[in-house]
Amino acid sequence: MKGTRAAQGGWLVNSANVTDPATGAEAMNLPIDVVSSVQVISNPYDPEYGKFTGAVSSVETRTGNLDKYRVSVQNLLPRARDRDGDIVGLESFTPRFTVTGPLVKNRVAITQSFEYRFERTPVQSLPPLSRDMKLESFDSFTQVDVALSETNNATFSFSAFPEKLAYLGLNTFTPQPSTPDLHQRAYQGSAQDRWVLGTNGLLTSQINYQKYDADILPNSTAPYQLLVETTEGGFFDRQNRRSNRFEWQEIYQSGQRHFLGTHVLKTGLDFSHNNYDGRHAFSPVDVVGTAGYSIERIEFGAPASFSVDQNEFAWFAGDQWRVSERLTVDLGLRFDRDSITGSTHAAPRAGVTLALTRDRRTLLRAGAGVFYDRVPLNIRAFPQFPARTVLALGPLGDVLGSTAYTNRFSGGLRNPRSNAWNLELDRQVMRNLGVRVAYQQRNTRDNFVVTPSGTSLLVSDSGRDSYREFQVTGAYQVHRQTVNASYVRSRAFGDLNDFNSFFGNDPLAIIQPNARGRLSFDAPNRFLVWGEFAAPWKITLVPVFDLHSGFPYSIESQLREYVGPRNVDRFPRFASFDLQVTKEVRLPGFGKGRKAKVGFGVFNLFNHFNPRDVQNDLDSYRFGSLFNSPPRTFRGKFVVGF
Repeated sequence: MKGTRAAQGGWLVNSANVTDPATGAEAMNLPIDVVSSVQVISNPYDPEYGKFTGAVSSVETRTGNLDKYRVSVQNLLPRARDRDGDIVGLESFTPRFTVTGPLVKNRVAITQSFEYRFERTPVQSLPPLSRDMKLESFDSFTQVDVALSETNNATFSFSAFPEKLAYLGLNTFTPQPSTPDLHQRAYQGSAQDRWVLGTNGLLTSQINYQKYDADILPNSTAPYQLLVETTEGGFFDRQNRRSNRFEWQEIYQSGQRHFLGTHVLKTGLDFSHNNYDGRHAFSPVDVVGTAGYSIERIEFGAPASFSVDQNEFAWFAGDQWRVSERLTVDLGLRFDRDSITGSTHAAPRAGVTLALTRDRRTLLRAGAGVFYDRVPLNIRAFPQFPARTVLALGPLGDVLGSTAYTNRFSGGLRNPRSNAWNLELDRQVMRNLGVRVAYQQRNTRDNFVVTPSGTSLLVSDSGRDSYREFQVTGAYQVHRQTVNASYVRSRAFGDLNDFNSFFGNDPLAIIQPNARGRLSFDAPNRFLVWGEFAAPWKITLVPVFDLHSGFPYSIESQLREYVGPRNVDRFPRFASFDLQVTKEVRLPGFGKGRKAKVGFGVFNLFNHFNPRDVQNDLDSYRFGSLFNSPPRTFRGKFVVGF
């Protein structure tokens, strides 16, 4: 997200941290119908935001309806699975139901939403009946909004989101039996109170509790073998994770204060306690060469169990200073303390908005800040993971050499840190046309990387990465017609042996020495156009065109060792044109207010070749071949609301 890995970003729902304490990645699912807004804050200079080195994704849920009930029902029709012209079971079934309305009119409102998802996602290059990843989940969200008085209101919510993902990581070279399943059982409860004090002062108090359990389970007990052309046997890693987080927040925002302009002050405290109980068990891994016998074997120690706790405390203060009608300055300072690293960090931020013209149609925005990230608890537990021994094998299975590795840290642990700045020019060219030209840069250090060194497998905080982005965007709107377009030129570069790549949900078995290069999601050029058009007969058209550079990959040998520089080769350019068409219709016999939307969506309309897999093994007869391009796909749409 914005040039960083998912575990480096901030993930918030109604201001609550919803990451997995063990991995640092996002760990919450919501029914889409309760979402009011989703905002990606690429430069979050407000000191309220912390525990990340990338961008922040902030989701807000809808406030319940206090005056009358509203019901929405969607996606009631299942979709059949078509394999070579035959219908073989279901491909997807994703019904959604949401109701909101008053329990006590104008005082208490309730929102209840359910979303069930059954989805099969095919890998086109695998056999027809063995090509699907399978997702089954049930997301439930309950929210109660209470108007306690004219100056005081509260919100209580509870979300449960169990999920089963079968054949995680399925691709052309890893068939179903060699993939793991990911099972999660999770829920989150939250209570928030908002109290208006004095003249427009606001005190927000919030308590959150999140429980997140995850299991990684192999699909076979056969020996795990990495061949040049495919993978055989059952997945080598079995994980059991039990984690939870308790978080308490207090934020006060003042009304306007007058001194050399106007000031709006904000101050707050944030405390969280995280706990992680886990178990890792690894099975042997064989690397099979082109001659058909094992040339390397990785053996592991006994299964290991561990428990890790973490306390995080933050306090912050900020000032939105409006110097004049044309100049606003935002100043902030945040302090974070982490019990794992035993350190306290000061993170100053500043931003400025200047109207270059009196009509405020031309705005210059700039800012800079320092950000500190959390330490995922998986990293703290690393020395307790099962150790590994790498054996070099001969044609008869004889051992030619071996190296036993001990898991340890290289020095102490520090919280990752990033320095970011941006410059942006916004111009309202015409009443209906706005243009933005922007540049941002982020440099991160002290990232956690894994590398073998001598007889040790080291985790160090020596990793560094950088992201640079130049962006031009435009938005044009006339009546009900909207067109948005953007071009982004970017560069994401850094250390490639990220910890989660080897000990996350879908870990890699072989760990080669760390190197630096283009990050796996680097796309130097991206052009995106999307819009919404109101056509006659109450028809709405929503087209999207996405064109970007292919992602980078590395070349390997039969030993799974990298050949040449990392991530210098690329997939072909990606291009896809998608279109959704819906029409509003009245439902006969259900009264005037009962309406429905019917329509269809088509993805990759022109059936462009967009491969997801490449044979990158230099010793393969298919070296350089590309596979698994999603075909043109049609989807129906049916929504009922009343």
